[in-house]
Amino acid sequence: MSTADPALAPVFAALADETRWAILVRLGEGPASASALAVEFPVSRQAIVKHLAVLQGTGLVRAERVGREVRFAAVGSRLSALGRDLERIASGWDRRLARIKEMAEAAEEPAGQPAARSANGRRRRPASDSAGGRQAPSG
Repeated sequence: MSTADPALAPVFAALADETRWAILVRLGEGPASASALAVEFPVSRQAIVKHLAVLQGTGLVRAERVGREVRFAAVGSRLSALGRDLERIASGWDRRLARIKEMAEAAEEPAGQPAARSANGRRRRPASDSAGGRQAPSG
């Protein structure tokens, strides 16, 4: 059994805030300063700076000084790595769900055939299932 990547917890915590999520989406369109972002979002510049600091701490956003201005941009490689982590998690769930589906379908009786029952009324396993997939010996 694999364990969760502890580095993902702060990323998900950061992205749980809808303003930070929206800022990250916006920065995916192109770099922007905190002042420019404050014009686009219904929060103060100071709040934008705090949100950007949280996103920087997770590695999802980087800052670059351009003259007197600090411009922020999404970090594509970090987002790609996050996408791969999410895909790995999703594929594990897909495998589990496919296995559950297989087991459920195998348990269904063929249409039109009554289930074999023992004397006490319980379903009997077919002979091929009772011996671990081998045919039961014929007497």
